[in-house]
Amino acid sequence: MNKIDTCILFSTADWDARYWTNKQHTAMHMALKGIDVLYIESIGLRMPKLSSGADLIRIWRRLIRGFSYAYQVENGIWVISPIVIPFRRQSKVVAWINKRILKNKIQNFLKVNNCKSESALAWTYHPYILDYLDPSQYNSLVYHCVDDLSTVPGVDAKQFMQKERVLLNEASAIFATSRELFLRCFAINKKSFFYPNVVDIAHFLKAFEPGEDPHDLRTIPHPRLGYVGVLSDFKVDFSLILKIAINNSRWQIVLIGDEREGQNNPIVKQLKNIANVHFLGYKPYKELPDYLRGLDIGLLPNLQNKYTDSMCPMKYFEYIASGLRVVSTPLKFLDHSKKPITQVDTLNEFVESIESQLRLPKLTLSQSIEQVGENTWDQRLTKMLSILLNT
Repeated sequence: MNKIDTCILFSTADWDARYWTNKQHTAMHMALKGIDVLYIESIGLRMPKLSSGADLIRIWRRLIRGFSYAYQVENGIWVISPIVIPFRRQSKVVAWINKRILKNKIQNFLKVNNCKSESALAWTYHPYILDYLDPSQYNSLVYHCVDDLSTVPGVDAKQFMQKERVLLNEASAIFATSRELFLRCFAINKKSFFYPNVVDIAHFLKAFEPGEDPHDLRTIPHPRLGYVGVLSDFKVDFSLILKIAINNSRWQIVLIGDEREGQNNPIVKQLKNIANVHFLGYKPYKELPDYLRGLDIGLLPNLQNKYTDSMCPMKYFEYIASGLRVVSTPLKFLDHSKKPITQVDTLNEFVESIESQLRLPKLTLSQSIEQVGENTWDQRLTKMLSILLNT
């Protein structure tokens, strides 16, 4: 590839999703590098539940957006919302309609922007991309493998793995965020590279700037132990949090984020009745440095299962970039880490580790920058694009 002018990016998240992940960040930083991005929102990896109010709202919104062409959301970024019709995988007719409409939208975008597909990059976060485009018509096909989506509740694991194997054989390059995902990809395609998740360092270093605590954090005494992100019961060990909170009433546990859609976890209900556990709800991305500034320790209290075995949470470097020391349950992505983080196996070890970390000062600005190192969006994307340019 001589030059990258355009990227067709197949996401697993809507552009305006409350929690930004790799997909939106990758699109933003590509645009900053002068690459036009067509961001294709999630095609729906799981079957929507007609009993779910959130799913019904999403379906209705997609039906409205689905008949419009690409619309611009940022400089250099356009969005397409595929029509997501329930039962599309059971109905060949509906599947054909979805594919035809999306293919036409992509071709329309390329034509309007005077871009030939053979000079464009196809970049995907899921294996269903081959249903919507012919990779031979594009300069390169990239699979950015950031999660084991086959383990997500509601996803057809068998179908996903079959589709992923086909994609791995077709891809020009694969970038995996954990060693487990890398090894799975490398076994099929040797053009696989292990690149962990990274951080928007300029954004989270704002935690070092002077400022008052947000109003809902201000009344919570120290020490504050914080977790930021979706409160998902297939990732977060709420039982561990409950035990820590009950046995250490002086510690204030601050949970910043909403529960997963459709979740009805009984332990979360218990936690909401404990005085030293504080559910602050969802906070916009731009406000997170203000909240992290007011915490004393960053927590990764994750379950150990197939999903978390292949997980590399973005909050890991976000904590560090904000000056926080981190205490975590054993996660495989940390096995080779030399960062200021402690991994522990048992409740007692978790408590002891928090106690020892609280005796230490928070990281200084220079320590945070040093520990983040090259794990920033700009440097990582530069490396990825360099690999593609040299293939």
